[in-house]
Amino acid sequence: MDKKLNLYSIASSAYVHIPFCRRRCFYCDFPIFVVGDRARGETSGTISQYVELLIQEISITQSFGQPLKTIFFGGGTPSLLAVDQLQQILAALERRFGILPGAEISMEIDPGTFDLAHIAGYRSLGVNRVSLGVQAFQAELLKVAGRSHTIADIFAAVELVRKVEIPELSLDLISGLPHQSLGDWQDSLTKVVAIAPTHISIYDLTIEPGTAFGRYYQPGASPLPTDETTVQMYQMAQQALTSAGYEHYEISNYAQPGHQCQHNRVYWENRPYYGFGMGAASYIDGKRFTRPRKTKEYYQWVEAGCVVDCEVTATNEVLLETFMLGLRLAEGMSLAALAVEFGTEKVEQIYQFLQPYFDKGWVEIVNGRLRLTDPQGFLFSNVVLAELFAEFGE
Repeated sequence: MDKKLNLYSIASSAYVHIPFCRRRCFYCDFPIFVVGDRARGETSGTISQYVELLIQEISITQSFGQPLKTIFFGGGTPSLLAVDQLQQILAALERRFGILPGAEISMEIDPGTFDLAHIAGYRSLGVNRVSLGVQAFQAELLKVAGRSHTIADIFAAVELVRKVEIPELSLDLISGLPHQSLGDWQDSLTKVVAIAPTHISIYDLTIEPGTAFGRYYQPGASPLPTDETTVQMYQMAQQALTSAGYEHYEISNYAQPGHQCQHNRVYWENRPYYGFGMGAASYIDGKRFTRPRKTKEYYQWVEAGCVVDCEVTATNEVLLETFMLGLRLAEGMSLAALAVEFGTEKVEQIYQFLQPYFDKGWVEIVNGRLRLTDPQGFLFSNVVLAELFAEFGE
């Protein structure tokens, strides 16, 4: 193995997919398994069986690099796990890889899916960051989106998280929902700022094939907001949140100073990470691998020994992935580091290709770092990246 490939092997982060949901939201195309409104880890044999398979996968995965610095439980709805199930998964990760003291341990949670005993139990196991799936502060929009929680559930969940003193609280909002007005969006922004979480994620709705929204709506057609309206929503969020003291550190993410999500930075900086569970992706040893997205196939794959057969990602693909991910960050990418990694000639070619976007004010270089401007460059990031891939993809 050459020296460069070793750098791709040094993983100290893990994503763990918990696929269970009470119901499927109308915009969701994630690999999930619907268990109904009453099922929880304490009472569901399906969830218990999955946890056992997950631990089996962890136990036979090759360890690369260092103890884990970040762990992210995503889904799905990880807050449907029993406390002892979370403990078992963390214990398996500790045995196999080690977990650094003070590691960032994040968990996605949904309003109305946990009580004080659950959140206190998660906290006692080391969970120090939670991401609360709010999505909207209007009851009619929650119903339109297929969410199971109420507005009251949102505020109750925030109170519980703060009662057990979990230090990092992130709230998620979605813009561009069907029937969502600028007034609705302003109201949601006002309410999220009043709650004052340490972190806020703003996602623009994407209509995915195979989802309920994909069957109901055509992108760009009523009752979806117009493209002009969603641009206004993005600009409103940027103005409201930066004025409230949040750093717009990534296209969709805002944080109070010192409270960025360290796990997600691993993705944006194109660093290696482990992935575990149904549909989860890994980037280890210069290779990307995604596990089966369907329950039966994932179970069969684990029982067969988790055999992974994939090719090392080509240098040109790594280059384009690095740009696709790194340009999401407000700080952009170091030109010097890019030159070391991919060669001065290639970086110069890309610089020349991007010249029209410098002229438009979408791209800039500040302190030796190439970055998109905020908000215009971020708004047109897909245009810039699509042209890069068309020009340099092979």
